[in-house]
Amino acid sequence: MNLLLTVFEIVAPVFILAGIGFSWVSLGFEYRLQFVTRFAMTLAVPSLIFVALMQTEIPGGDLSRFTVATIVANLVLAAVFWLFVRLLKLEQRTYLSPLIFGNTGNLGLPLCIFAFGQAGLGYAVIFLSVTALFSFTYGIYLVAGKGAFGKVVREPMVWATLIGALFLWRGWETPVFLTNTLELLGQMAVPMMLITLGVAIARLTTHSLSQAVWLSLLKLVVCFSLGWFVATVFDLESVAFGVLVLQMCTPVAVTSYLLAARFEADSDAVAGMVMVSTLLSVAALPVVLALVL
Repeated sequence: MNLLLTVFEIVAPVFILAGIGFSWVSLGFEYRLQFVTRFAMTLAVPSLIFVALMQTEIPGGDLSRFTVATIVANLVLAAVFWLFVRLLKLEQRTYLSPLIFGNTGNLGLPLCIFAFGQAGLGYAVIFLSVTALFSFTYGIYLVAGKGAFGKVVREPMVWATLIGALFLWRGWETPVFLTNTLELLGQMAVPMMLITLGVAIARLTTHSLSQAVWLSLLKLVVCFSLGWFVATVFDLESVAFGVLVLQMCTPVAVTSYLLAARFEADSDAVAGMVMVSTLLSVAALPVVLALVL
């Protein structure tokens, strides 16, 4: 009973905030998605990442092992789904990116914060940073058929990760006034990301639901199994174990739909996967949390 209450206390704020965004748009109120997203990704999320890395008290060995485990998990996941897409002769430009990339920012980061606290945030930020770098390069290549390596060096989130890692390594601290400012900016990131997720889901439309159901179920099963296997192989400590498995199980990222629409892949099919996998996560993620807590 205590475990069920703990899981509810973790997931309820996440889905309530996303539900607020969904309801806000459904009621016809204005929400400038592009502005909020740009603000979050330019200021709020980079501030959250930098402060989390600078202030993390995770031992260096645990952090390094988790980083390698995250890289390995994502590379193996990409290989597994590449093979799957080839065997079933699905269109790679449409289906491979949403199968690989989960919503480790909007949904995964808040869940890890609520479930595992400051230590979980440190690990979750590492996972988000690795998948973001992967998404900005290989993810865009999958959909567009060309690289976007120049985009990486222009992303504030990338620089926040690199500078935060440098401060962590050297044991540096920013002046208190600056740290307080960055913390305030970072505190906006979680509610903004969750409300924006709800808004984005509310604005999606699709007619490709039947295929989206079994693909979303497949993604969840493969990601959970692979996350658990990699976390076990690398002998991650309990918080790192839970964060890795939880982040691997996040639903299809909304950015996969945006890329499909931008580069003229089958955006309707991707929208279906975003919607179905996100709805599926309402039931699945509490179960995953119960298993890793």
